[in-house]
Amino acid sequence: MRGVALTELTPSFVCALGAAAARVLGNGTWLIGRDTRESGSVLENALLEGLQSEGALVVLCGVTPTPALALFSATHQAPAAMITASHNPYTDNGVKIFAVGGVKLSDSVESQIETQLEIGLLADADRRATGAAVAPPTHVDSAVEHYVDHLVALFPPNALAGMRVVVDCANGAMSVAAPAVVRALGAEVTVINAEPNGTNINADCGATHPASLAAAVISDGADAGLAFDGDGDRVIAIDEHANVVDGDRLIALGALQLKHEGALTNDTVVVTVMSNLGFHRAMRDAGINVVATAVGDRYVLEALDAGDFAIGGEQSGHVIYRHLATTGDGLLAGVRLLHHVTVAGHSLADIAAAVMTTYPQVLVNVRVNERHPRIATELASEIARVERELGGEGRVLVRASGTEPLVRVMVEAASDDLARRLADQLASVVRERFAAHS
Repeated sequence: MRGVALTELTPSFVCALGAAAARVLGNGTWLIGRDTRESGSVLENALLEGLQSEGALVVLCGVTPTPALALFSATHQAPAAMITASHNPYTDNGVKIFAVGGVKLSDSVESQIETQLEIGLLADADRRATGAAVAPPTHVDSAVEHYVDHLVALFPPNALAGMRVVVDCANGAMSVAAPAVVRALGAEVTVINAEPNGTNINADCGATHPASLAAAVISDGADAGLAFDGDGDRVIAIDEHANVVDGDRLIALGALQLKHEGALTNDTVVVTVMSNLGFHRAMRDAGINVVATAVGDRYVLEALDAGDFAIGGEQSGHVIYRHLATTGDGLLAGVRLLHHVTVAGHSLADIAAAVMTTYPQVLVNVRVNERHPRIATELASEIARVERELGGEGRVLVRASGTEPLVRVMVEAASDDLARRLADQLASVVRERFAAHS
């Protein structure tokens, strides 16, 4: 759940959410982590009160990357809640809940929590737990240290020796862990955007704003750069020429690396429908099957678990090594990429360029009066016309946003001009039929 901190995502709402989660997932030990937003402490206290109102014992892990909290949840076999709005600005915040073992919730469990939350909000009861029966929370600072040690142990000693790397921590939860891991593996590290002050998380930095990292890579003469988002579950890389290496290329390289190691289960990789056509063709040429899901890392995780597949993710930089982690882990994915570079003996620019050819992709968002979950069916004839014009050398995707009253029109084609023209044509049809008018 995500919204504007303290106004949309209010402390009373988060308190009620904590109580609802405890009623559904149990009132034993719970873990709470947060990113570096100034609203994090207030919402942490609210969540604590809600969990305690149902008798839960709470362990406060402080500022912790999402994958570190998920790992701690798996290690201690306890449910966990991460207070973060990921890549959003500091004014937003949210709550991610993990089931026991650090895994995302199923649809049925989410529905149960939503039902309990609605009941609690309607009752508007005072959930603040008081009295001797309530155990005070335990504060630990070992979750990040545990995560660092865990990641370092996954790689050979000095696996990154000889590399010069710039790490952009987005002034977020990776500000301690990411530099520590990359240094421990032998790389020479320059750290930027690792001085969080509560309001600078994701501010013109990190995975959604890689320009400052690209400039630092060039000025430092680095071999590569890694940029994380606010809670550290996604990563974008920068090669030595300041080119962006996005999630599609990270996943493609990771799949090939696993295949070479004999660890690519069923020779299959999982991505969302937004992955570039060039990715699909590269995987086909490598003899790797592709499973495509709806947009969202939770759907990627579901497909990974259903098929016991080893890797999947999103173009945005969520990369999930499912046999090594329970959720998207930007640092794990980034370090595996750097290790791939050292083992390959070629530059990041060379291996990233060779792994796939990216088809020009144009995305147009059209604001509409209401959500249209069946928009592709409603525009079937128009979509078919565009597909005929592409002649098999491109792809069309029209879908409703899952979180906003938007229709997203995406066209891939052999040229930028063709992709732009066809995307604009489809977007015009959406505006004429469904657009919100002021």
